[in-house]
Amino acid sequence: MAAAPTALVIIDVQNAILRGVGGARVAETERAFETVVARIAALQARARTAGLPVILVQHDGEPGHRLAGGSEGWLIRGELAPHPGEAVVHKKSCDSFFETDLARQLAARGIEPGTGRLVIAGCMTEYCVDTTCRRAVTLGYDVTLAADAHMTADSGALTFEQIIAHHNALLEGFDAGSKLVTVRPAADIAL
Repeated sequence: MAAAPTALVIIDVQNAILRGVGGARVAETERAFETVVARIAALQARARTAGLPVILVQHDGEPGHRLAGGSEGWLIRGELAPHPGEAVVHKKSCDSFFETDLARQLAARGIEPGTGRLVIAGCMTEYCVDTTCRRAVTLGYDVTLAADAHMTADSGALTFEQIIAHHNALLEGFDAGSKLVTVRPAADIAL
């Protein structure tokens, strides 16, 4: 059986994505984020080498928001900057498909509902990553979530490690019809 047409979708890895959130463990969060960004960059390099489409999603925050459009915090991290021909999809909600051109960008690259697969990495786990994984499956894409290549910050009594582990467990096997989310470490994802 031939491999499904696949695209890598990197969500909201922007300079200020974790700025000012997460409470007391700022140093731990920043260290973990740097490790995650390095894993995403390695996944991105593998996708490019394999000739797969890479699509970056960028959250456009309102004025005053840490991701306010056009601000330094809004910029995609330099190590993940798009290459010529790679799409940057702009969004204003947690769902990377909602009122965006993501589905059109995927289709233009041969990644169609019913036959396409999305490999998803990025930020923030419980918001944009979770919502986009679920929406992608309901739209007809298979999804592989990079288990160790998505990030968030502490929230209330939960640490970022607990949130990530919870969502990895929760999303593994999430399905809609025949479409499914699988969760794999980034290094184990076949591209």
